[in-house]
Amino acid sequence: MAKQTVAEQFVDILVRAGVRRLYGVVGDSLNPVVDAIRRNSAIDWIQVRHEEAAAFAAGAEAQLTGKLAACAGSCGPGNLHLINGLYDAHRSMAPVLALASHIPSSEIGSGYFQETHPDQLFRECSHYCELISSPQQMPRVPQTAIQHAIGRGGVSVVALPGDIAAKPAPERAEEHALVTARPTVRPGDTEIDALARMVDEADRIALFCGSGTAGAHDEVMAFAERVKSPVGHALRGKEWIQFDNPYDVGMSGLLGYGAAYEATNECDLLMLLGTDFPYNAFLPDDAKIVQVDVRPEHLGRRSKLDLAVWGDVRETLRCLTPKVRARTDRRFLDKMLKKHAEALEGVVSAYTRKVEKRTPIHPEYVASVLDDEAAEDAVFTVDTGMNNVWAARYLTPNGRRRVIGSFTHGSMANALPQAVGAQFLDRKRQVVAMSGDGGLAMLMGELLTLVQYELPVKIVLFDNSSLGMVELEMMVSGLPAYGTGNRNPDFAALAEAVGAYGVRVEKPKDLRGALRSAFRHKGPALVDVVTDPNALSIPPRIRAEMVTGFALSASKVVLEGGVGKMVQMARSNLRNVPRP
Repeated sequence: MAKQTVAEQFVDILVRAGVRRLYGVVGDSLNPVVDAIRRNSAIDWIQVRHEEAAAFAAGAEAQLTGKLAACAGSCGPGNLHLINGLYDAHRSMAPVLALASHIPSSEIGSGYFQETHPDQLFRECSHYCELISSPQQMPRVPQTAIQHAIGRGGVSVVALPGDIAAKPAPERAEEHALVTARPTVRPGDTEIDALARMVDEADRIALFCGSGTAGAHDEVMAFAERVKSPVGHALRGKEWIQFDNPYDVGMSGLLGYGAAYEATNECDLLMLLGTDFPYNAFLPDDAKIVQVDVRPEHLGRRSKLDLAVWGDVRETLRCLTPKVRARTDRRFLDKMLKKHAEALEGVVSAYTRKVEKRTPIHPEYVASVLDDEAAEDAVFTVDTGMNNVWAARYLTPNGRRRVIGSFTHGSMANALPQAVGAQFLDRKRQVVAMSGDGGLAMLMGELLTLVQYELPVKIVLFDNSSLGMVELEMMVSGLPAYGTGNRNPDFAALAEAVGAYGVRVEKPKDLRGALRSAFRHKGPALVDVVTDPNALSIPPRIRAEMVTGFALSASKVVLEGGVGKMVQMARSNLRNVPRP
């Protein structure tokens, strides 16, 4: 029996860790690894058109499954292209292993053709980043990389010179059982008791939930019921906590809506559950703050805490809820539910009422119709920019849908490549990329990936011929919009030209039928919706204190605009408020 090569052993380790696809672009330094994949039926090589897309696709897989996914780039420029998608995966806590193949080992340090130093380049966007300079480092280095990616939640990078990959693997190499899932983390009894005392001493409690509440919906609802607290959420917490939530008061942050800001600022105890919400200007100055997070490095880095609790939200609440006194006083909760319903009633129809004949089409209307027509278990991938606003306001969570985007890293062009990774997981599940024209154009080559692999991704393109969020950033800074206009082609015709289904929509009355025809199509489809470039979600008052990005104005106002079906949820929750 022929000896295994380092590349073959590396691929076998990936398979043992549950990796079923390696996304990348082939190149000479990767040849031994790609050939090892060709001969291994348990794993596929997925050829994308840009390595950045490979990292985004792997990150999407990892976010949707919680399991390890992988990508690869050839030496020098090839693996360097991975970096943006890896930053996104790392900041999203997605377990991803990146293989950065390297120049011949004997040439490292000589200024050789395409030489970079990947073991240094990727350190900031990884938990583990090491160079294999000898076969004797196998299999320990990739095994250690996998443990870091899964155990700590994020990226690991292995740099592997092509000549080392082709060499025989060491005999009798020690392989150990791989960690393929993360444990739950329970706080100690001292922290639970201290938290219970703070809850019992507080009069008005508010919960603010992030992505760390995934899998803890029932526990959050049970705790909110016991202490009669309103429940707000950050953008990444929306899909986990908003559905079936009679305590919902909306979302805080500059994309927010409803009474989440009021609830978090009028309470005397704010509990931050599984959120690393970065905008501390939205947080209260005079309330006590408790933060519960499974990542200890997140605790207290956004605001001054009165108690830091290191633990999984679900396990923490399971331990905490029986220890705190049950309450009957709903006055604070009911006050916030009323404020929430009033806030939504005032803006719900701002952009979706009587728009069937208005052109250009309002993007809010597009998002509202998309929410109606998409499958109950659809996966939405959302481009950064104004699409974040439309997704936050109009996509209705139900416990089965998923919504992912570059919500922490904030990269353009994420939606299409993330849709690639999402669709490879399940070809029968509907995957919808909510793309902006700027984002789609940046990594438009991945349309070819959809066609090549016959992936039935549906791209709904919000085509306003501008970088809308950047225009908003300029406006709130008192600057005229400049350099934000795009001269766009007919994207539907372009999709047709490369072999996908394409339809262009310029009139609102044609939108619903276009979406339905695209969703019925068995292959990739693109719906190019020409939207109003002036439909910017602008705060009701622009002040000089407002700064670029998602910073907050001194008035702490939220964006105007409709909120889709969320008004119905607010109305339903309002029925729980006792009438005088």
